[in-house]
Amino acid sequence: MQSFRRAYDGVVTGMAVVAGLLLIWLMVAVIVSVAMRNFGMQPFAWLFTSTEYGLLYLTMLGAPWLVREKGHVHIELVTAALPEPMQRLVSRLVAGLCVLVCAILAWKGAELVNTNIARMDYDVRAYYTPKWLLTLAFPISFGVMAIEFARFTFGPRLLHSGEAGVHE
Repeated sequence: MQSFRRAYDGVVTGMAVVAGLLLIWLMVAVIVSVAMRNFGMQPFAWLFTSTEYGLLYLTMLGAPWLVREKGHVHIELVTAALPEPMQRLVSRLVAGLCVLVCAILAWKGAELVNTNIARMDYDVRAYYTPKWLLTLAFPISFGVMAIEFARFTFGPRLLHSGEAGVHE
């Protein structure tokens, strides 16, 4: 079980690393595009398209890691005012609700991928891209986020510490 957990954590970290590399790519692509325009050249069409796809994958691949690290924005004003037992209960209920929402979005994302495959949909821009390659990020990301939120729901760690903003 420990090796499975370590492998899973490695996958989540790997997704975050790919998201970080995509962020670097976006920076390079924007700089190249602006430089080409300043020199009177037309930027490559694939450069613009790859930045659009990069934004999607950057968001989807980085989100599960942010959940694990409690990096998403959340307000702890209410949980900080609650007594310890109530804090734990509210935090676990919120995390459980997040599991439910992410599981629904993963399910709907999987339906979307299947629809794209069945219809043989393509995103037509600089080149033809099968849409399922784009929408595949949804069930994967939301599925992994559901697992991460479930770890806060049933595991020893809480999503809310009640400390945000108190000692900052």
